[in-house]
Amino acid sequence: MATISAKMSWVEGDRFEGTGVYGNTITIDTPKAAGGTEQGFKPTELLLWGMAGCTGIDVVRILRKQRQEISSLEIEVIGHHQDEYPKPFHTVEIKYIASGKDLSEKKLAKAIELSEEKYCMVSQTVARETKVVTSYEVLAD
Repeated sequence: MATISAKMSWVEGDRFEGTGVYGNTITIDTPKAAGGTEQGFKPTELLLWGMAGCTGIDVVRILRKQRQEISSLEIEVIGHHQDEYPKPFHTVEIKYIASGKDLSEKKLAKAIELSEEKYCMVSQTVARETKVVTSYEVLAD
């Protein structure tokens, strides 16, 4: 069984720093209104970016294997939650906007499905507790 770990260290106030497996650092913080200094990313942003990055890598790889000429892929992830505590995301919307020479909409849809249901650990984990709504659009290149 494989494992992945993440470690963060408290810096001051609400700010934490972490160093990844490649040596890159990331800082998280909270809004000024909540007592933070806004010198980093919100943890909830990181979760949504994790979904976008994980599935994005999969989709590009799958499309390349399908011999699709993808020239751009933008992924917007929107998390919806209650205003009052507890505030877990109840719905997450993921929209893929792709372009490429003769990019097949059908192959894009299949790549997204494979990523979300088979390959992307982040999407699969979130989908266990949260409704995930997916849409996509192919733009002319």
